[in-house]
Amino acid sequence: MEIKSRFSISARRMSRSIIRELLKITDKPGLISFAGGLPYPGTFPAQELKEICVEVISESPQIALQYGSTEGVLDLRELLIAFLKDMGLEVTSEEIVITTASQQSLDLVGKIFIDFGDTVITENPSYLGAVSAFKSYSVHFLPIDMDEQGLRTDLLNKNLKELKSSAGNGNEYYQNMPKFIYTIPDFQNPTGITMSLKRRQELIDIAEEFDLLIVEDVPYRWLRYTGETLPMISSLDKGRRVINLFTFSKILSPGMRLGWITADKCIIDKFVQAKQAADLCTSPFNQKIVEGFIRRKLLESRIALNIRIYRHKQQVMLEALEEYMPKSPGMNWVIPQGGLFLWIMLPEGMDSDEMFNEAIERNVAYVKGSAFFPNGGGHNSMRLNFSFPSEEEIREGIRRLSGLIKSRIRGTA
Repeated sequence: MEIKSRFSISARRMSRSIIRELLKITDKPGLISFAGGLPYPGTFPAQELKEICVEVISESPQIALQYGSTEGVLDLRELLIAFLKDMGLEVTSEEIVITTASQQSLDLVGKIFIDFGDTVITENPSYLGAVSAFKSYSVHFLPIDMDEQGLRTDLLNKNLKELKSSAGNGNEYYQNMPKFIYTIPDFQNPTGITMSLKRRQELIDIAEEFDLLIVEDVPYRWLRYTGETLPMISSLDKGRRVINLFTFSKILSPGMRLGWITADKCIIDKFVQAKQAADLCTSPFNQKIVEGFIRRKLLESRIALNIRIYRHKQQVMLEALEEYMPKSPGMNWVIPQGGLFLWIMLPEGMDSDEMFNEAIERNVAYVKGSAFFPNGGGHNSMRLNFSFPSEEEIREGIRRLSGLIKSRIRGTA
């Protein structure tokens, strides 16, 4: 039997995560990895969580160890509603659902919105996990280039006007126009760029003009090291056309596998239906633990600790780049105001895909920039993570990587 021929179209479009596969390579002894977006283990509140686990088992076993509602534990949702209100986003208990981290949220977005052959707008480059999730639903991508202010709304507007002119009217319009715009406005993955307030408002205006949804992914929003906190796109939205994806992975622990979605209640209802087919409910045990963590007023102090640690690690990597990297035309990097990554641009003609194996031989790893471009490109770029490695590993890893880049520049001189 030819097994592969039995796979669905969606299954045939699936591929393994490049970053997850890279993590297998980075088990090599002595290798310094800037590849995965792993939080620093020193930020994990192990002792506090241990105490809360005991409390949950002692006081709420009938909830924690049982099936739960698909929407999520009500007490946790109410705490998150209060948490979001302090950020300028007001939602009700009917407008929020707990998920098994934001990767499930991305998959659910694809599941309820994307039909075969639909188009989705993304930034260019965009988060690999989102591209992978949407790709499995047989989507076409319309990537919009970025500049220092984020997604270029002028290019977005131009593309949409061209599509609208050929889209027709009524149902034909909705069948031919993109289903939604996917964006990471705060410390975008992979570039680290923060969308300006002007662009956020322009994005809302464009979405209203062309009747599009916006999927606003905010995994790093709380990890700001410099600059002014900007309002979420959803807080500027008067028509409830923004869907927000949140996660505890970067501010508490990725191992908890907890996130949440906020949206108009009719959209949340469809998320609940899709989630019921996927896993019935997110672990009530994990939800009760996080509920206890928030109720003890520990989340804000944990975020503050993460910021102190990551701000310093980012500075160490920036200083190492200044010290070791060649001062060659085209060689530059984004200095983000927060997040976990630095985006490196290499001299024109240099290919981070082609030099990757040699980097592994030199015991340093990165993510190839081309992995983040939905329709191809980006070969002279790479993404570096600074949250996981130690200060010493950051300095030594950048020294090794710069040695490779210098050798390539000499080879093309």
